Amino acid sequence: MSHSMKRESVLISAPRRTALKVGLAGALALALSCGVSPAFAAGKPKVGLIMKSLSNEFFKQMKAGADKYAAENKDKFDFKAVGMKDERDFASQVDAVENFVTQKYDIIVVAPADSKAMATPLAKAVKAGVKVINIDVPLDADAKKKAGIDLAFFGPDNQEGAKLAGDALAKDLGPGAKVVILEGNPEADNAKERKEGFMDSVKSGKLELLDSKTAHWETEEANTVMTNFLTKYKDIQGVMAANDSMALGVVKALDAAGQAGKIKVVGFDNIPPVQPLIKDGKMLATVEQYGAQMAVMGIDYGMRELAGEKFTGWVKTDVKLVTAADLK
Repeated sequence: MSHSMKRESVLISAPRRTALKVGLAGALALALSCGVSPAFAAGKPKVGLIMKSLSNEFFKQMKAGADKYAAENKDKFDFKAVGMKDERDFASQVDAVENFVTQKYDIIVVAPADSKAMATPLAKAVKAGVKVINIDVPLDADAKKKAGIDLAFFGPDNQEGAKLAGDALAKDLGPGAKVVILEGNPEADNAKERKEGFMDSVKSGKLELLDSKTAHWETEEANTVMTNFLTKYKDIQGVMAANDSMALGVVKALDAAGQAGKIKVVGFDNIPPVQPLIKDGKMLATVEQYGAQMAVMGIDYGMRELAGEKFTGWVKTDVKLVTAADLK
């Protein structure tokens, strides 16, 4: 069976969306009903999950969700999850791919830290017969073409999600408000897409962008960048952070400057540590992208590919704006 997924507003059927949001256990049942069971005949498949930094709460949640799902289905597949030590530890992702190939894993589910550099090692895995499922951060299209692979992307519309947060900030502040952006890793396509989403909000909300710099997804680096912004610009009214780890660093800098709650902050990921900040008014909003369910979906689709299905294009997952009203 061949599936071609295009960039459209709805790409997962209602039953699939329900499986993503309501529970992990249902996903395998759905996979089995879609014809995965023959893949188990020759023995349990080995599934590897490669994430970004496990110091990032988002990927801790992703790992927890995947571990829970794997434990509930240990009779169906063997599972191992690995992560990077920090957001720029690209080499460890390459090593993880090579190790999984050497250990004859059947499926690799991966959230690439570098959208271009990861294409070559993943192409080697594909050529070795491994089913590779790209989640969370899309591999670069030109890099995939150059490496000779056609992998589907299973993940959110990062530009759309960032615009949700940016629009909430623009609505709160009003036209002419002065804002700054903290970007993610320049090597990751989702960082570029989130900046584009923020820039869309700057334009449509008629905001004034004072500055935009990367903090490489990291909390402490974001603290430093924001501290420098506060020194350089005395009239900042809003901050768009491309992930919640950086938003935590921004709030830390605002706390130190006595500006928390006065300067509005939006983030992306809806990790647990930002929720009390939103409730207390130190952050305006964040964006939920269902990280734990995304990893489970990746395993699900890997199983389906192992059973003979083929997916291309973009299998789009949900994003949702989260404000204080959603956290009551």
